[in-house]
Amino acid sequence: MIVRPQLCITSLVLALALGNSSCGAPTESQAPASDVSDRGASPVDVTASDGVTASDGVTASDGVTAPDLGADSDPPDAAGDGSPPAEVCLSAPDERPDFLLGLGCEGDFERLSSLPLASTVPGARSLKTVIDRADSRVVEGVEVDALYFQNVERYPLHWDFASTHLSGRGLPLVPMLGTFNETEYTSAARRFVLGTVTFYEGPDVFAYEIAPYDTADPELITQAFRAIVRNTYFGARLRFHPTSAAVEAVAALLPEDVPLVLSDELYQGIDFQPLNPGEGVGLLRFVRAAELEGQPVSARELVVLDTVPNEISVVAGIITEQFQTPLSHVNVLSRNRGTPNMALRSAFQNEALRALEGKWVRLFVNTVDYSIEEVSREVADAYWEAHRPAVVQVPGARRDVREFVELSTLYDAVDFESGALREAVKVETRAVGGKAAHYGALLELPELRVQGAFAVPLVYYFEHMERHGLDARVRALLASADFTENGAIREDELMILREEIALAPIDADLLARIETEVRLRWPGQRIRFRSSTNAEDLDGFTGAGLYESKTGDPDDPSDPLDEAIKEVWASVFNYRAQEERTYRGISHLAVGMALLVHPAFPDEEANGVALTNNPFDQTGAEPAFFINVQVGETSVVQPPAGVTTDSFLYHFDRPGRPTTFLTHSNQVAAGHDVLTPAQTLELGTALAQIRAFFRPAYDPGDGSFWAMDVELKFDVLADGQEARLFIKQARPYR
Repeated sequence: MIVRPQLCITSLVLALALGNSSCGAPTESQAPASDVSDRGASPVDVTASDGVTASDGVTASDGVTAPDLGADSDPPDAAGDGSPPAEVCLSAPDERPDFLLGLGCEGDFERLSSLPLASTVPGARSLKTVIDRADSRVVEGVEVDALYFQNVERYPLHWDFASTHLSGRGLPLVPMLGTFNETEYTSAARRFVLGTVTFYEGPDVFAYEIAPYDTADPELITQAFRAIVRNTYFGARLRFHPTSAAVEAVAALLPEDVPLVLSDELYQGIDFQPLNPGEGVGLLRFVRAAELEGQPVSARELVVLDTVPNEISVVAGIITEQFQTPLSHVNVLSRNRGTPNMALRSAFQNEALRALEGKWVRLFVNTVDYSIEEVSREVADAYWEAHRPAVVQVPGARRDVREFVELSTLYDAVDFESGALREAVKVETRAVGGKAAHYGALLELPELRVQGAFAVPLVYYFEHMERHGLDARVRALLASADFTENGAIREDELMILREEIALAPIDADLLARIETEVRLRWPGQRIRFRSSTNAEDLDGFTGAGLYESKTGDPDDPSDPLDEAIKEVWASVFNYRAQEERTYRGISHLAVGMALLVHPAFPDEEANGVALTNNPFDQTGAEPAFFINVQVGETSVVQPPAGVTTDSFLYHFDRPGRPTTFLTHSNQVAAGHDVLTPAQTLELGTALAQIRAFFRPAYDPGDGSFWAMDVELKFDVLADGQEARLFIKQARPYR
C-alpha cells in the first residue's frame, strides 16, 4: 500500500477539493452576499499585532498569554551554539484553547489551525490572526496592540472570534457582520488588522496573508508581520504571501525585513494535485495520452497518463503526470462520473505505481493526500457490483419538430424569475438538444454578446440514419457479443460506422434549406455546426467533450456544409461517447443529434472557460469567479505540452474586485496578462449576469455548491478595435 507521508501539520488538498466541512462557516444562504467578506479560514485573510498583551475583556481561561518568542531578525539560539531555540508549548496536548497570544511550538499551531475553507495551493493548514488596535498597552516602554491567534475550528470567521471575545467589557462593541466586513477590510480607520498564517507543506513555508480584497497599507502589514515574527516559534521563517495582484502591488513597498513568497514559488514545491476526490477500483494501466485512440481503455481500468488528454472514455480513475485545470474536459467528466482524478509529478516513473502495473488496485484521493493498494479480483468485482452508477434519465427525443428553431424566441413565454426555466430547458432539449436549449436561454440576456443562432432539430439525424439503414446497423452491433464485450472490436466497428454515416448522402432538400438559411442570415461567412444532443448539458450530466463540432463554408467547395453536418451527426458514435452512455445506462438508440448553427469566429484574440463560482471553496466562504483564458485559439481545456494558461480567481463581488492568479500564460510576454483590465471587468460583469439569470433554475437553495460552466471568446469585430467578449455556452456544473 502506498500512502503519502504526512507531517504533524498535514497537507491540504489542492485546487479542486470540495472544501473543509469540519469548519462550520455560514453558507451564502445564511448570510447576505454583502456580509460574507469575513467568511473563511483560507490563505486570504490576515492579521497580526506588535504585542502580546491580552485585553481586559479576555479571561485567563479563554486563552494563554505568550512571552516574546522571536526577534525582529534572527531568533537567539537556546544553547549559544547556533542551534535553534527550544520550543516551549503554550498549550497542553489535550487543550483546545479559544486563542493563544503566541505560538511556542508546532503543537500550538496545530491545536488552533485547520485545513483552509478555501485553498488554491495544495498542502496548506491555516489559523487566523487578529490585531486589536483599540487595545494597546505599554510593554517594555513600547506601546503595542494586542495580538490573538484564534482557534479556527471553533471560530471559523474573524468576526466570530472578535464578537465573542473583543466586544464590550471595557472594549468597543463589535458591530454586526455586514458592518464589520465593510470597515475591517477597507477602512483606514479600521479597529482590527485581520489575517491568516498558513503553513504550506510542499515548499515548507510559513506565510502571513491578508484577504485579496483587503486594502491594508504597508504600515499595517509590516506591523502585523513583525508582531507575528516576535511571537511565534517559526518567526524567522515567516514570509508575506500576496494573495492578489492588488496586494502584490502594496507588497512591493514593504521593508526588507518583510520577505515575500509569491504564489509561483509555492506551486513549485507541489507534486500532488487532487482534482476530483473519490475512490476507484480497477486494473492499473499506464497509457500515453497520444496513444489513447489506438488503445481503448475500459471502465474497469485505472489509468496513469503522461499528459492530460482532451477526452477519455469511462475509466475507474485517472492519474496524470501533467497538472490539470479544474475545467479540463477530463476533470468535468470525472466529476460527472464520480471517479477519482489527480495529478502526480513524474507519475510515469513512480516506482511504487509501476510495481502495481497490471494489478487490481484501489485508489483513494481526498483533499489531503492519496493512497493506492493492491486488491484481489474478487474485491474488485464486489466493489463494482456495489457501486453501479445511477442511470441518467435522458429527455425523450421529439420527432414532430421539423422547422428550424429560432433560438432567440425559444423562451418568450417563460417566467424566468419563477424558476420555470429549468423545466423549459428540459422540454426544448427534446427537440434541439441540451447545448442549443441553453444557448437559447443566453439569448434572453440582452446585455450579453451572444451570436444569433438557429437549431436544426434532431429529427433530421434520425431520418438520415433510417434512410440509409444505419439504425439497423446500430441495432445489429448492440446485439453482438463481440461488440459489447471487446473494447478493441467496439472501437474498430464504431470507426466504420462513423465513416458510413459521413459518406451517406444527406437529404438534398434539407441541405438546400440549411444553405439558404445561412446565406440569408450570414452572407459570406463560414458556418459553425455545433453538436447538441438530448444527452448532454443536462442538470447533473454534462457530457463534456463527447461529441464533435465542425465548420463549413457555403462559398468554398473544398469545405462543404454537408460534410460538416454529417461529421457532427457521426460523432454520436465516438468511442468515448459510446462508453459514457453505456456506463450511465443511456440507450444509444434514444440519443439524437441536433445542430446549433451560427457564424464561426474569424479572429479570436483569446478564448477561455469560466465558472460562476469558486471551485476551491464549496462552502461559500470565498465567493469568486474562476477563469481560465489563453491567447488566440490555443485550447485552455487541453493545452499543448509545456503551454500554461492564465488561471485566476476574480473576486468580482469584493471591494476593488481583485484577481488572484494561480498560473500565468507563457504565451504572452512576462508581466502581461491575456486579458486587459477592461476585458476582465467585461467578463466579470457577464458572469454575474449569467449567475443571476440561471440561479432560479439551478441553485439548489440549500447553500450547497452550484455554478454555471461558461465558454467564451474575445473576438475582433473590426480592424483597429479591441476584441470584445462573446459568450458561446453555459451549462450547469455540479
